[in-house]
Amino acid sequence: MASGIKDKVVIAGMGCSTFGERWDMSSDMLMVEAFQEALADSGLEKKQIEAAWLGSALDDVNVGNSALPLATALRLPSIPVTRVENMCATGTEALRGAVYAVASGACDVALALGVEKLKDTGFGGLPIRTKGSVNDLWMPYGSAPGTFAQLAGAYSARYGIAADELKKAMAHVSWKSHQNGALSEKAHLRKPVSMETILNAPMIADPLGLFDCCGVSDGAACAIVTTPEIARSIGKNHLVSVKALQVCASNGWESQYGEWDGSYVRNTRIAARRAYDEAGISDPRADLGLTEVHDCFSITELVTMEDLGLSDDGRAVFDVLDGKFDRDGAIPCQVDGGLKCFGHPVGASGLRMAYEVYQQLLGRAGERQLSDVNFGLTHNLGGQPSNSVAAVSVLGRIE
Repeated sequence: MASGIKDKVVIAGMGCSTFGERWDMSSDMLMVEAFQEALADSGLEKKQIEAAWLGSALDDVNVGNSALPLATALRLPSIPVTRVENMCATGTEALRGAVYAVASGACDVALALGVEKLKDTGFGGLPIRTKGSVNDLWMPYGSAPGTFAQLAGAYSARYGIAADELKKAMAHVSWKSHQNGALSEKAHLRKPVSMETILNAPMIADPLGLFDCCGVSDGAACAIVTTPEIARSIGKNHLVSVKALQVCASNGWESQYGEWDGSYVRNTRIAARRAYDEAGISDPRADLGLTEVHDCFSITELVTMEDLGLSDDGRAVFDVLDGKFDRDGAIPCQVDGGLKCFGHPVGASGLRMAYEVYQQLLGRAGERQLSDVNFGLTHNLGGQPSNSVAAVSVLGRIE
């Protein structure tokens, strides 16, 4: 591998809107909400931003097919702006563009912003056959719950996990996230939910019940990145560095060959391995202080723990039930509530995850603050297990 981007770029400031059914806010207004917080946090002036990336995946109604809405809403100083889309990894893809621009020396200060008014698109998470709806084009012959339910079935079959035990572990994933989300002032859902309620909820796609599925929401998140030298020159003494940022896309192996059994996500494993190498992490179980992973469904988070190397294969069920990934566990996961509590405005999710890790690394997470965080990881998974794009980033402190 080339030398990578480790410690070449730091996050000068981040911002995040409140997530939810933001019917009173346009996409432009959500962008401004996230950007104003990020700019104030950065200590920089808007005129210092030299390039910007906008992530938006499904919201062509409000955002369109260019980054002009970003330039207009923020009144950016006549700089290059680029719109990117990479399914559910869109927010991280926007961050990658900004980080790579600074790491390469192409600019000193860059902006990444992800936004989605998903409630406005008619997207409901299930294949609603409404003419003109985005669902007519997005997975028209299936549903997201249906494809990830197959991941649960394959995992159970491979490791001989009894259905009731897997269901209980999936419920614990959701229970844990709702407990954490109650402490997140910007989350969409802030109410703890009991295990009994989760286990007895209506079935969506066997074995996924209602509380095994993340919701649909609106939101935006933003990062301003620069070099360590510039950050120090404006008086920042505690810096959050981008240690690694890796993306891996399917090439057809999963769906066109016979080797894959459907029980894991190959792209996550590849992206994680590359990210650990780039960040210089040899033992992620010891080094990572928290993770924010793509819990679009509870089974996704559970399997991701193995794909990231945080559980041995076939053991994540037991690690989850033992509390290893609870807020007071060995490797806390979704300490802000994750997609389960924020929902999944697709373009914003990756940057929203980075926002939580950033706050934790700086000791600014309030009631959610963890005691020992040196490195944090974010993970996105776009598409479905058989045809996906996975993104893994590692953030950490430098002095």
